[in-house]
Amino acid sequence: MELACVIVILAQCVWPVWTQVIHLTDMYGTIKSPNFPESYPKETELQWNISVPDGYQIRLYFMHFDIEPSYLCEYDYLKVYSDTDELAVFCGRENTDTEQVPAADVIMSPRSVLSVAFRSDFSNEERYSGFEAHFSAVDVDECRDRNDEDLVCDHFCHNYIGGFYCSCRYGFLLHSDNRTCKVECNDSVYMERSGEIASPDFPKPYPKSSDCMYRIELEEGFQITLEFDDTFDIEDHPEVTCPYDFIKIHAGNKEFDPFCGEQSPGKIQTGSNMVSILFHSDNSGENLGWKLTYTSTGSECSPPVAPHNGHLEPLQSNYIFKDHITLTCDPGYSLRQGDNELEHYQIECQRDGKWSSDVPLCKKKESQRRRRSLPSILTNPILSSL
Repeated sequence: MELACVIVILAQCVWPVWTQVIHLTDMYGTIKSPNFPESYPKETELQWNISVPDGYQIRLYFMHFDIEPSYLCEYDYLKVYSDTDELAVFCGRENTDTEQVPAADVIMSPRSVLSVAFRSDFSNEERYSGFEAHFSAVDVDECRDRNDEDLVCDHFCHNYIGGFYCSCRYGFLLHSDNRTCKVECNDSVYMERSGEIASPDFPKPYPKSSDCMYRIELEEGFQITLEFDDTFDIEDHPEVTCPYDFIKIHAGNKEFDPFCGEQSPGKIQTGSNMVSILFHSDNSGENLGWKLTYTSTGSECSPPVAPHNGHLEPLQSNYIFKDHITLTCDPGYSLRQGDNELEHYQIECQRDGKWSSDVPLCKKKESQRRRRSLPSILTNPILSSL
């Protein structure tokens, strides 16, 4: 037994150290052992490198297989690789505890390349006939195979022979990576005194690879308050402050820290009438996003007193900058401002906390005074004697 082992080792040492490599680039073809269907020669090393275009896999199956059996296929064998990954090792005529034959198995390459290596040792005493295998390129359905995250489309995936492409829902744009759907959201300007702002698609996951700028622009004299909802979910990191997705807030010359994670920032008094909110997202994650309500307050004006025979609308306990009051008079009376007779008059609360003008008085209309003086004319004794 020891002598046999020595002979095997010596035989292996004198084998050729080179391997003949055959490159195959067709979409289908046949691989056969040398001399097939006759017995294959000894001391042979062959390797077939098959490559097809990207977007395809390689399907390999055997019509015939007959290679010398040995423990763990140490002597003659056929090995199948994809790049450096070993997919299978075959030898023998039937499966045993230590040998495997392809039989009806189909081997699929994980990528677009596949190598088949055949080796025979120094003997082939029983004249094994070798093998015959067929290969063909098979289209990869990238839209169905989602094991590789890089091949998944954000919204819609469209497969075609040899590849795929992505598209996005209405309102979204395809990122330069041709997979991610982003939004254009840099032109959002809010000029109302109150409102709501939320991340795109809230409360559904926000888009990836997007930079959204929201601007609240009110007149000088207002101060803006932001209040975030309790539902707040932005991708974060346990050790680094907001390295992936974040919200940054600028208000006048103040900058508020980046916000992320699941803890809502709550209420923020900006102290400014101009606020910019930047929301950034990277190319990964499925977080729900955020929503906020903004309100504004201004300088207060003291409630004015309605003139005698006059009314103020609306009646409020307090008035702030930009609030308006309309003044009207009872029937038979009109507002007087200088020589002008007005049916109604409006004043505005200014940023300095003062009204735009004093409240005018309600006076009897000129026509009413003339009508009231008519009876005295009729009772004049000089006129009545005529």
